[in-house]
Amino acid sequence: MGLLRKTSKQTAKLKSLLELAVTRIAVARRPRVARKSIASSDVSQLLALGHLDRALSRTEQVIQEDNMLEAFGIIELYCNRLIEQAALLDKPHRECNEELREAAASIMFAAGWCGDLPELLFARTILADKFGNDFAVAAKEGTDIIDPILVWKLSGNTTNMELKKKVTKEIAAENNILVDFSGIPEETEDISVDFSELQEVTDDGNSNIQELIDEMSCQDDMDGSSELEDDHQHSHRTNTSGPESDENVQVITNSDGSDDEIKGQRSRKWWHLGCT
Repeated sequence: MGLLRKTSKQTAKLKSLLELAVTRIAVARRPRVARKSIASSDVSQLLALGHLDRALSRTEQVIQEDNMLEAFGIIELYCNRLIEQAALLDKPHRECNEELREAAASIMFAAGWCGDLPELLFARTILADKFGNDFAVAAKEGTDIIDPILVWKLSGNTTNMELKKKVTKEIAAENNILVDFSGIPEETEDISVDFSELQEVTDDGNSNIQELIDEMSCQDDMDGSSELEDDHQHSHRTNTSGPESDENVQVITNSDGSDDEIKGQRSRKWWHLGCT
C-alpha cells in the first residue's frame, strides 16, 4: 500500500507539471511567432535587394523558430495524452500501452532540448523512476519509440544548404520574387596547405636572412676597423702638427715681417684639423 500511495503522489505531481507545461507552451509560442515573422520579412527584403547570400543566412532563423513552434505542438499533444491517461501510470510500466510509452519517451527527450519548458525536466525525473533506467537512456538518445519528427524538429541541422534554399524559395514565392541559386556553391571548397613545403620555404627564408645578417655584421666590422684606422692616423697627424703649430705661433709673436706666411701655416693646420 505504501508503494502504491507513493506512486499516486508522483503521478499527481507529474500531472500538475504537465498541465503547467501546456500553459507555458502558449506563452512561449508568441515570441517565437513574432521572431519568425520578423526573420521572414528580413529574408524577403534581402531577396528584393539582391542579397541572396545574406537572405540564405537569415533563413536559418526562420527554420529554427518554425521547428520549435512545430515541436511545441507535438509536445503539447503528448502532455495532454499523459494527463488524460495519468491513471494508467499507477500500474506497472509493462502494462502501459504503446501510446503512453511513446508519449513518455517523447517528453523525456524534449526535456533536454526545450529550455522554454523547465517543467519537463522535473517530469522526466518522475517518468524515469516509473519506466526504468534503460527506458530513460533510450529516450534521452532519441531512439526507440520516439516520434522521429519531434527528434528532427528539436535536433535537426538547420544550416543544411538544401533546406535553406527550399525555405528561401517558399518565402520568395509568397512575395512574388524570382531567385536563382546557380551562383551559390553547394559545398565549401576544402583548402588544404602542404605544411612540409611551407616549412621548407620558412627554412630557406631563415637561412637567407641569417646569411644577410652575417654579411652585414662582417661589413660593420670592416667599416669599424677602417674608422679606427682613420682615427688613429688622424690623431697621429694632429699630434705631430701640434708642436710645429706652437712654434709657428711663437714666431708670430716675435717676428714682424713674416705674419702672412705664418698665418698661412696656421690656416693649413686648421684645415687639417677640420676646423675651417
